[in-house]
Amino acid sequence: MSVVVDKISKLFGEQKALDEVSFGIKSGQIVGFLGPNGAGKSTMMKILTCFIPPSSGKATVNGFDVLENALEVRRLVGYLPEHNPLYTEMYVKEYLEFVAGIFKLPQKTKRVEEMIELTGLKVEQKKKIGMLSKGYRQRVGLAQALIHHPQVLILDEPTTGLDPNQIVEIRNLIREIGQNKTIMLSTHIMQEVEAICDRVIIINNGRIVADEETNKLQHFGIGKEILIVEFSKSVDSNKIKSLNQVEKAIETGLNTWQITCPANVDIRPAIFNLAVDEEVTVLTMQKQTNSLEQVFRELTK
Repeated sequence: MSVVVDKISKLFGEQKALDEVSFGIKSGQIVGFLGPNGAGKSTMMKILTCFIPPSSGKATVNGFDVLENALEVRRLVGYLPEHNPLYTEMYVKEYLEFVAGIFKLPQKTKRVEEMIELTGLKVEQKKKIGMLSKGYRQRVGLAQALIHHPQVLILDEPTTGLDPNQIVEIRNLIREIGQNKTIMLSTHIMQEVEAICDRVIIINNGRIVADEETNKLQHFGIGKEILIVEFSKSVDSNKIKSLNQVEKAIETGLNTWQITCPANVDIRPAIFNLAVDEEVTVLTMQKQTNSLEQVFRELTK
C-alpha cells in the first residue's frame, strides 16, 4: 500500500474531527475523498502531509510514519491545499525555481521547464503570480506540488472557483498525472469524481461511511433497485404490487410504472410473465441507477 491509515483520530479540544479512521490506498490509484463541510477531509489530508499530528492512531506513506519520519514523508508527498498559498509578487518561473531550491533538486532549471510544459504555464511563465487567473494559479499550485517528483499527490479542492473550461483542463491534467502516481483528491463536485477517480471514500462526522470502487457505488448504503417499465396498455396495480420482492410500484405516466425492489433482486422475469398473463407487451424496461450525488446525500444526510 502506498498510503496506510490505521485508526487515526484527531481532537481539537473536545471536538473530535476524526474518529478512528482507517483505509489504504494502492500505488497508482486515484481516490476521491468526499464528505460534507466539517466532515474531517482537510484534517485527514493535513495529517498525511505532516502539517498537523494525529491525536491517536498511525499513518504511513510508502512505509514512512508521518510522526517519526516526517521529513521522508514530505519528500514523497506533493500537496495542493484548498487555499492555494502562493507568493503573488513572484514571477511564475521565479517561484518554481524557489520551490525547486527548497527541495535541493539537481538541474532545477530543467525541472522547472518540465513543470511549466506539463502544467500548460508556458505562455504565463514570465508573469507575476498575482496577475494570473484562478485557473493558472491552480496550475502553478499543481506545478509546485509535482516539482520534486512525489510518489503521492494530495489535492484539496483543486478546481474550486474555476470556470467550466478550466475545470476540464485541470481534470485532464490530474488524470494524466495519475497514470504513474498515487492521488488522493478532495472535492464537492461529484461529476469530477465520476470522471477521474478509480475509488471513492466518503467520510461523515469524522467516520468513513463508504469505501468502494466508483462504478460500484450506485447502490452502496441504499439497497434498492428501481425499474422503469412501460406497458402497451393498462395493468392492474395490485397485480404488479403482489409480485414477489416488489416493495413499491408507482404509476408515473400512461401505462408506465416505477417499481422498487431490494438491490441485487432481478424481478424482470416476473414482470415479463405478468405481461404474458395480462396479454400486454412490455414496450420499455430500464434500470434507474443512483447517481454518486444521490448516494452521497443518502450517506451523509
